[in-house]
Amino acid sequence: MKIIIKEQTGIATKVIQDALDEVFLSGGGIVEIEKGLYTIGAIRIRSNTTLYLRSGAVLKGTREPEDYNILGRDKIEPLCEKDLKRVEWELYTNKQTDNGCFSIPASRWNHALIRTVDAKNVCIIGEKGSMIDGSNCYDALGEEFFRGPHGISFFRSENVVCEGYTVQNTGNWAHICSHSKNLTFRNVTALKGHDGIHANGCDNVYIENSEFYTGDDCIAGFDNNNVVVRNCVLNTACSAFRFGCTNGLIENCTIYGPAKNNFRCALSLEDKISGTDAPAPTRKNMLSMFTYYADYCYTIRQKPGNILIKNCTCKNVDRVVNFDYSGRNRWQCNRPLTSITFENVTVDEVRIPLFLYGDKNEPIEFTMRDCRISYGEPIEELVYACNCKEIKLENVQIEGVKGKLVKSWGNVGKLTCENVSGAEIGVLETNEEWNFQVI
Repeated sequence: MKIIIKEQTGIATKVIQDALDEVFLSGGGIVEIEKGLYTIGAIRIRSNTTLYLRSGAVLKGTREPEDYNILGRDKIEPLCEKDLKRVEWELYTNKQTDNGCFSIPASRWNHALIRTVDAKNVCIIGEKGSMIDGSNCYDALGEEFFRGPHGISFFRSENVVCEGYTVQNTGNWAHICSHSKNLTFRNVTALKGHDGIHANGCDNVYIENSEFYTGDDCIAGFDNNNVVVRNCVLNTACSAFRFGCTNGLIENCTIYGPAKNNFRCALSLEDKISGTDAPAPTRKNMLSMFTYYADYCYTIRQKPGNILIKNCTCKNVDRVVNFDYSGRNRWQCNRPLTSITFENVTVDEVRIPLFLYGDKNEPIEFTMRDCRISYGEPIEELVYACNCKEIKLENVQIEGVKGKLVKSWGNVGKLTCENVSGAEIGVLETNEEWNFQVI
């Protein structure tokens, strides 16, 4: 079945939702949105349904947070009582586990412009020039007491394809994927807003030929298994990857700073409320090429590790790797990262040493092979390390390091070097306190 919707005056939420419901009840099909501006609150896509956006079609979210509270009113696929609790966002703590605002679909924090819950075989396809715009919806009761609804949400869903559209100005993350599997993103562009794609508890995630010019992390999340990111462009004022997974491949990506778009958390309250881009300068330096992520919002099902980053270029970034399991970084206190490899990676204009502070019971294995790292201004050591099983460097060219390869806070394990130039091979032991608190 196919339903075509033409440009609407006023709020178009009901027209589009009625079409999506009709297609679902008929057994599946396509809802096609013609060129035009469509102002909507939240809509829910159900199983076996494709939302197709023609070139020039713009779905523009309202700036009223309550327009996204739809799950409790759903009569076609009502949720059970436990999924409808109205849990509010709370500040993170190092010991927080399974906080309801993240795990309950109807929580205010899980609001989104477009969403699925318990759906299968869903597609969101956009022609070039189609747009999903969150209007920077402000919510005083949202995350950090200003973030509004996400852009697109997949919750306990599977067999999802997203392709071709641009998503921008989302009140929170452009895409949030929770406890879902078999997710494919192709030729998607994320502009401004917050995280580009944030996946937690997901399996088989494929991201290809997409571009991220975000106000927060480009690709983020943890407790994921089997993730591929390929042929993407990543630009942000935070981390290109703030990510944790088991079995991950990142290849042929271009990563660079400074950020083109504002880090919205740094804006004034007035600018957050208005939803406009602040004229005043905010921080735009990219923090990290890869930051490990594993807080206590969810249980991590498998041992994080076996991540390969290959054939990538990176420029103008504060650090290459940030893994800090010392306990000082609240975003990295759940299960530790156990192994990561960089292969044929070039990094220019980096500023800070690599951070490799592992877990004493599951120390990290770090490998860098056929790589070049160049510092804009000279630093003393390449790596700050503690609790490593092995640091292995093969065919690595280093520029801008004055001292030894590694500064050790204890238990750096085996240092293996083959054809390494630009720094003194060896380990500098220190009794200094590890006191790096970074995002």
